[in-house]
Amino acid sequence: MSEEQTENPGDKKVRASGYHTGDVDTVISVEDVNKQAKAMSESIPLSRIQELANNDPFIQIDNLNAGYGKMEILHDLNLQVAKGQSLCLIGPNGAGKSTILHSIFGFTNIFSGSIMVGDGEKKQDVTHLSSSDKLKRAGIAYILQDKSVFPGMTVEENLWMGGYLKENPDDAKEAAEKIFQKYDRLAARRTHAAGVLSGGERRLLEISRALVMEPDVLLVDEPSIGLEPRFIDMVFEILDDLQNNEGKTILMVEQNAKKGLEFADIGYVLVSGELAIVGPGDELLENPDVGRLFLGG
Repeated sequence: MSEEQTENPGDKKVRASGYHTGDVDTVISVEDVNKQAKAMSESIPLSRIQELANNDPFIQIDNLNAGYGKMEILHDLNLQVAKGQSLCLIGPNGAGKSTILHSIFGFTNIFSGSIMVGDGEKKQDVTHLSSSDKLKRAGIAYILQDKSVFPGMTVEENLWMGGYLKENPDDAKEAAEKIFQKYDRLAARRTHAAGVLSGGERRLLEISRALVMEPDVLLVDEPSIGLEPRFIDMVFEILDDLQNNEGKTILMVEQNAKKGLEFADIGYVLVSGELAIVGPGDELLENPDVGRLFLGG
C-alpha cells in the first residue's frame, strides 16, 4: 500500500489497492479481512447453490477437498454453474479462489470429492482427467493471468499454438482465421510480434488463443490484472459477448470485485477454502459486509 500525506502532517490517509477503489480512513490488514470475512460466513444449504444454477448445472463440484502437495486448501467445497452462466469468485488473499480454477483444470491434488462438466448424456466426471484431456474431451479452457503470450511469436503464431491439441494443424489455422474475422484488432496485427502489443491487446490474444479449441467452459484468472480502465472495460465486453452470444460458461476469479460482480450472474465469497456467502452478483454488490470488506465502501 502507498501512503499520501494529508494537510495535517500528523495524519495519514492510506490509498488501498486490490479490492478497494478509493481512499479509506482505516487500514484493514489482510489478517483482519480474513477474520471479519470468516465472521460473516453463512450456513449455505446445497439447495441455494442449486437454485442459483437454475437446478441444471453444467459445472458441478461436490464436496471437493483439494490443494497442493499434502496441503489441503479447499474444504468440502460445493459449486454449481448452469450452461451459459457466469460465476465470479471473490474473497481475501489466500482464500482458495484460484485453487478452484486450478482444481477444475487439473493443477492440484484432489483428496476427495468430484468435478462434473456437461449436461444430459454428455455430462462427464473430469475430476482426475489430465489438463490436456479436460481441454480436448471436456471443452474446458483455462485463461491464465497476464504475461502468458509468447512474445517472440507473431499474433498469428500465438493463435496457432492455442490449437496444439488439434489432430490436424490446418484445423488450428482455420480456427485462427475465424478469430481474425471476429476481432479486427488482432487481424490488423496478425504478423506483429506479440511482445509489442498493448496490455489490452495481449489480454485479447490470451482469450482468443483459448478459443481456438472451441471450448464450452472458460476458466478466467484475474482478467483485469495490470490493465488500464479502458482495457478492463474492453475485456469485460469481450467476455460478455462470449457468454451471451456464444453461450460460453464462465468461471472467473477477479481481484476487482466490483467489476467482477457487476459482470457475473452469480457471486461466491470464499474464505479459508470454504463458501462464506453466495448469491446473484447484483445482490452481493448490495451486501454491506461485502461492500465494506471488498468493494471499498
